This record gives sequence, structure tokens and C-alpha cells, in this order.
Amino acid sequence: MSWKKEQVMNSLPEVNASVNVPKDASFWRKLFAFSGPGLMVAVGYMDPGNWATDIAGGAKFGYTLLAVILISNIFAMVLQHLALKLGIATGRDLAQACRDAYSEPVTLVLWLLCEIAIAACDLAEVIGSAIALNLLFGLPLSVGVLITVLDVLVLLYFQGKGFRKLEAIVAALIFMILACFGYELLVAQPVMSELFHGLLPKTEIVTNPSMLYLAIGILGATVMPHNLYLHSSIVQTRNYDRDAEGKRSAIRFATIDSTVSLSLAFLINAAILVMAAASFHTTGYQDVADINDAYHLLDPVLGTKFASIFFAVALLASGQNSTLTGTLAGQIVMEGFLNLRLKPWIRRLVTRLLAVVPAFIVTIMYGEKGTGELLVLSQVILSLQLSFAVVPLVVFTGQKSKLGEFANSRFLQVASWIITVIIISLNLYLLKDTFF
Repeated sequence: MSWKKEQVMNSLPEVNASVNVPKDASFWRKLFAFSGPGLMVAVGYMDPGNWATDIAGGAKFGYTLLAVILISNIFAMVLQHLALKLGIATGRDLAQACRDAYSEPVTLVLWLLCEIAIAACDLAEVIGSAIALNLLFGLPLSVGVLITVLDVLVLLYFQGKGFRKLEAIVAALIFMILACFGYELLVAQPVMSELFHGLLPKTEIVTNPSMLYLAIGILGATVMPHNLYLHSSIVQTRNYDRDAEGKRSAIRFATIDSTVSLSLAFLINAAILVMAAASFHTTGYQDVADINDAYHLLDPVLGTKFASIFFAVALLASGQNSTLTGTLAGQIVMEGFLNLRLKPWIRRLVTRLLAVVPAFIVTIMYGEKGTGELLVLSQVILSLQLSFAVVPLVVFTGQKSKLGEFANSRFLQVASWIITVIIISLNLYLLKDTFF
């Protein structure tokens, strides 16, 4: 079945094909022109929702679950490659592709599920930022939640200055997080032999129920459904030739950008777990599973007054970064599924309020404990939505009638389905365990 014969509006029309790619330039200049979307996607793999699982995994089981972070990242690299290929080869983002391929009732259900997932993701970012502001400046959580509404205005201002400016901000915040955890690892002094040994998968990850639960949590928090919609859209901000050769080149450079960026995300996720392993697991604090506990214990355990500060700064940068990309994904999803265009500030304000209102109510009523439980709930909701994004993506990119010569090879298609089945099975297990 091929695409519907109808006029397709450009994804993110205000920035579509707005970043120039030099035609007769060197490999490195072209790669630089395509660099940026990968970093924006990588943000979703290091957002505050990932922190709790990484901290708990490192504190309780040392370096053992590093292998799970590595495998999760490899899965993510494959799926993000499929997303960028769909966007470049068809000129459609994943939301537009679903609208073209499915009936209206199915499209509406997929849109609704995706909006819930984006609100849940935004919720984790709002709470993460509020916790960071509380730790750094002593602001009440409810005040921190309200301050995060201002992120919408920041995003609008910088997108108006050009998409490259937005990418530069995201890149700067990512390298700030990387620098903060570089310092944490320097003072924590992990055992390098144990660290490298942790990268090798072990059977006890599957046989130990509590280790398996945390492993599934890490996997479930890694692959974010909204990232697939986001990536399939923002790769189209590059002004490459829309012929076969131009698309082939664009897929090649965008894949390098994505893979390198997700490798950075792996380093940051691994650094959070290694920091927890070196700081807490080896010193007897094996029950640390909370961002607040980690913050308050870092200084006394490591014997330095800066460890907690850098930890909170990294958390704030993570929350702000995830906010920028999450609200952008919200715009892509609404426009793609419904073919509906709202003014960007209205769309982003709606997305932000969907997260801020429940977070504000919970912080007022239940305080710190309530926000922690809300953070867990947001990850469960994301797990529920994931299959509704991954399955259409793997189906579309495997069909020659839709992607032509760019359709998945037999090997890539088989690998994609194996990854899909593993992710869905583990997420279903996590959901069953959470509710029953």
C-alpha cells in the first residue's frame, strides 16, 4: 500500500529546509551542516526520567547494569536511524506518515496516545527542573514548577532566530551535563576494571528479579516515543537536494550525526550509573534510589563541597533541554496527525500546561514524595505508548511501496522487529509488575 495521493504540508514549515547544506564541500563541512538534529534527539535519552533508574541501578548493583544501558543505546541507534530515514526518504514525519496510511479513527487514537505520552514526558521534565531549582536555590517545588512555564517563551524566541540557534543551545546544555559528570567521576574515582567488566552482559541480570526490574526500567526510560516523531521531522530542516542522490547523502550524514550524538547520551547515562556505583554502592549506601537522596549524600560521601552542586546543575540543564525538544515534538505531532496548524506559542503553552497543572497540584498536596511517584508514573505512561510509535515506524520503513530504494534491507528489517519485540515484551512486563 503506497501513500495517499494528497498534498502533504511540510513538517515544521517555518524551519523546513532552512539550514543550508554546501553542495561542493568537503566531507567534514557537510557533516557539520547536518550536525544538530542528533543532539536534539539525544536529549530524550538523558532526561530526568532516566536519572532515577540509573542512580538506583548503580547504588544497588554497582557496575553490573552498564551492559543494559549499552544495549538500550544500540536499540535506540537503530530506531532513530529508521526515523531519520523515513523523514528524508518520504518528506513526511512519522505523524504525517501515520495519517496518510491509516483511517481517521485509527489516526485520532494514535494522536491521543501520543499527546498523553508527550504530556507524561513533559511532566518528568517539569518535575526534574523543579527539583533542581529546589536543590540549588531552595525554591519550593510548586514555585519551581511555575517557573518552568517560561521555557515556552525561551523556545519561541530562539526558534525565531533560526533553527541553528536552537540546536546550539541544546548542544551547549548537553556539554554542560557532560562536564558536570566528568567532574563527578573524577572525584568518585570508579574502579576502571570493574567498569569495563560491567559492559559485558551477565545472566544474573535476568535471573535476579530485582535486577531485572531495574534493567527493564532503564530500557523503558531510554527509548522515548516522541523522539521518533521529532527526529523524522527535524532532519528535514536541512536544505539538501530532494532527488535520490541528495536523499542518499542526507541519510548517510544524518545517521552519523545521530549515532555520534547517541554515543554522547550513552556516556552521560553510563556516567550517572557509574557515579552512583562508585559513590554509594561501594560505601554501603545501596538503597539510594532518589534524586534528592543522591544530591544530599554526594558531598559527605565524596568529601567535596562541589559534587552536589554540579549534580544539581546537570539536572537543571537536563530538564531545560528536554523541555525544548518535548514541546517541539508536541507541535510536530499535532500538525502531523491532525493536519492542524496553531500558532507555535499557543501549541507550546497547551503542551506545557498539560504537564504543569498536574505537577503543581501534586507538589502542593503531597510535596517531595508525590513528585517522586509522579516521575515513576510518567515513565510507565511512556512505556505504554512506545509500541504505538515503534511498530508503524518499522512497518513503514520496511515497505518498498513507501520508501522505494530506501526501504530497509532484509537484515535491518529482521533486526528492527527483534528490537521491537524485545522492547514491547519488557515494557509489558514492567507494566504488569507496576500495576499487579
